[in-house]
Amino acid sequence: MTDSLERAEMRLMLLGAPGAGKGTQAKLLCEHFHIPQISTGDRLRHEVSRGTPLGKKVKTIMNQGGLVPDDIMIDVIKKRLQELDCRKGFLLDGFPRTLPQAKALKKENIFLDYVIEIDVDEEEIVHRLSGRRVHPGSDRIYHITFNPPRILGKDDITGEALIHRRDDEEATVRKRLRIYHQQTEPLVEFYKEWGQSSAAHAPHFLKINGQGDVKKIFQLILMQIADKK
Repeated sequence: MTDSLERAEMRLMLLGAPGAGKGTQAKLLCEHFHIPQISTGDRLRHEVSRGTPLGKKVKTIMNQGGLVPDDIMIDVIKKRLQELDCRKGFLLDGFPRTLPQAKALKKENIFLDYVIEIDVDEEEIVHRLSGRRVHPGSDRIYHITFNPPRILGKDDITGEALIHRRDDEEATVRKRLRIYHQQTEPLVEFYKEWGQSSAAHAPHFLKINGQGDVKKIFQLILMQIADKK
């Protein structure tokens, strides 16, 4: 780790199932703490577009339909965290997703101050995601319960038909949740146990109820961070 990372003020990671609201809270947290949101997907595309040695390696793997190995993902993260905008911290987005990836981060001394689990009941998540309806021309998103269009099935502005995306169908949502339980949920116990230990660099583990008003959830996260300082 560089000296700048050692002095980082707020190094965060969010955990939670698809549809738990991580993206919304990540944006609010990054704005509040003035830290960048580090998306591994964005960084991979950045390396590929620049034609760096790392990017060429990633492009070859992706063109062959393979998964980018964990060691390359770690290299991408390490390279990104050396940039100047990470001096005050960062928020990891989309990595780690599996227990081996989390252990690899720890081995590389990429430490976190807070790991925040946003906990939402599974049936609530299914309702949140499967109730979405989209206007394909503009990507405006509605919800049959929380944000219904003025006319059922029609876009408010154009009057055109809304669609139910395949990714939002209940069967697809439940499949994504099964994958989360199998691959990513073990990270909750990993970081929880580490956070409760007296080990050096152990992160604080926070569990937040992610049901309710977005701003109230955000304020709850800030309160719990303040309590741990």
